[in-house]
Amino acid sequence: MTDPAREIEHLLYRYAEAIDAGDFAAVGELFRHGGIAGIGGNGPMTLAEGADAVAAFYRSLVRLYDDGTPRTRHVTTNPIIEVDAEAGVATSRSSYTVFQATDALPLQAIISGRYRDTFHRIDGTWWFASRTMLADLTGDLSQHLLG
Repeated sequence: MTDPAREIEHLLYRYAEAIDAGDFAAVGELFRHGGIAGIGGNGPMTLAEGADAVAAFYRSLVRLYDDGTPRTRHVTTNPIIEVDAEAGVATSRSSYTVFQATDALPLQAIISGRYRDTFHRIDGTWWFASRTMLADLTGDLSQHLLG
């Protein structure tokens, strides 16, 4: 049996890897049994739920370039993972920084914040149950986000 905390840590990193590759279908697949949330005036609110909806959410939000990527590097750090293996649930708190470089934007950090994640184990596999994204510091997002 593998360590559940390591399996969950790999989910955190697979998310970053898929986003940076512009592979929104792979991002969506990580949320086959979960969803993405943001913080609104009344607290967390669901932005997309399920693989197809999460993939569509990112397609509608993130600008892709000729190489098929958003020209970003998502760096996830300081994960604090707490697992209740018997119940098959876990939580994680981590920080993220997104770097970007385009023809119009020199390499720089464009946003930094926190992820608040929950996970559940289904048929022996760990999945995201929810990801709440909190932005703490923002820079020039004009080359990253659509609209």
